[in-house]
Amino acid sequence: MGSAIGESLVLVINTLGGLFILAVLLRFLLQATGADFYNPVSQAIVKATNPAIKPLRKIIPSYRNLDFGPLILAILLNIAATSTMILAAGLDLPGVGSIISWAVVGILSFILKIYFFTLIISIIASWIAPFSGNPALMLASQIIEPLQSLFRKVIPPMGGLDFSPIFIFLGIQIIENTVIGTLAQALGMNPRVFQFVIGI
Repeated sequence: MGSAIGESLVLVINTLGGLFILAVLLRFLLQATGADFYNPVSQAIVKATNPAIKPLRKIIPSYRNLDFGPLILAILLNIAATSTMILAAGLDLPGVGSIISWAVVGILSFILKIYFFTLIISIIASWIAPFSGNPALMLASQIIEPLQSLFRKVIPPMGGLDFSPIFIFLGIQIIENTVIGTLAQALGMNPRVFQFVIGI
């Protein structure tokens, strides 16, 4: 019975914690990429995250278009959620250094997954609704466009075909398999909480 309650609690933390961390990271990426803050989806994200981010802005400085408050908040949330989930699963809580390291790796992986799914959404939208004014589709395009532009400078479109998404997907897979995977193994991340920590 206790195990079932623990598993249910882990599921709740995984879902609700993951959704709020997603919103906070999207807030960070919106500003970093210069996306439209007047977009209705952007406004919803700002309103949902403002109460937690505003206090951090007083002590954490921004640099150019990078607002580090949401990034620090995402790490803190991941630390809290991961620690709670480990205890709910009936496991021993590791040292503070391990928890912080796990949380940082988790946020890096989470950001990669945001870019991965944002790119998929943008590609599908370009096929089925290339001129759509849907706020969510427009926002996805604005978030991924700066990254695509970097790749286009190296590999320009040929014959009307844009190859930048292919190389972005490849880069994400390489980073996840080598950097994230290696760090997770080196830090001894517990498999039972691994899914939440790495933002899956």
